[in-house]
Amino acid sequence: MNAHGDRQSAEKKKPVGEQHAMIRYIDSCCNLTHPDFQQREQHVIQRGLAAGVINLIVPASSVEDGKKAVALADQYQQVYATVGVHPHLAKEWDENSYATLKNMAQHEKVVAIGETGLDYCRNYSPAEQQRFVFEQQINLAAECGLPLLMHQRDAHHDFMKLLKPRRTKIKRAVVHCFTGRRQALLDYLKLDLHLGMTGWFCDERRGKHLRTLIKDVPRNKLMLETDAPYLRPRHLKKPAHGEANNEPALLPHIAEDIAVCLQVTVQQLARETTLTAQKFYGLNSA
Repeated sequence: MNAHGDRQSAEKKKPVGEQHAMIRYIDSCCNLTHPDFQQREQHVIQRGLAAGVINLIVPASSVEDGKKAVALADQYQQVYATVGVHPHLAKEWDENSYATLKNMAQHEKVVAIGETGLDYCRNYSPAEQQRFVFEQQINLAAECGLPLLMHQRDAHHDFMKLLKPRRTKIKRAVVHCFTGRRQALLDYLKLDLHLGMTGWFCDERRGKHLRTLIKDVPRNKLMLETDAPYLRPRHLKKPAHGEANNEPALLPHIAEDIAVCLQVTVQQLARETTLTAQKFYGLNSA
């Protein structure tokens, strides 16, 4: 058995919460407003806390979703929200969207604009509308002085074309759930972007290339996220009964895989990525 297997076997003897009781994580993108979490938010947050996840950044996919995210941030101390319109829902943007989002962004627990960007993989909204809405939200982030939480799938050329000339207007920006190739990584780093890493990294089929690329990501640009309820780490067995979604409590498993790849301890990776997320989102480090 290799060193990775030895370590995993030893750690499986303890519950995740016990393994990571002294380690603090931030789930930098967790879709807590998703219907799968409805009426279970408190339990999801509590399980995350038991596993060392001290804060959750809850992104919005629409104006209405942003209202829900802000409501959760009001209700739970550990939760912070973003407000924005996902490229899938760009077709819902109307003449009131910009002003509404701007007003919502004034809330003290709104820490970014997004989730915004381009997605030509599914094209649930027309590409031209996606580009318009992305540009509007870049401008909104600049006007509000907030970071930008971004999504990009199969649209790298247009994504860069829109973002690059406007990058200096934005304080900070992150490409969440990074799954791209080397050229995309290099382009993002040239623009001083942060990168979010998810359970995709744990997928030996789709995420194998990330094990090489992540070594080139500066540690102060790397953040961890579950993107829950999506992208449950594939190497984890799904329970025979009960909840099988991804959730913040599983973030330590993503950290473990990344730490092994980077040849650092989980403690070091957690410390560095937590500090990075705190600085990126302007969170209290206490």
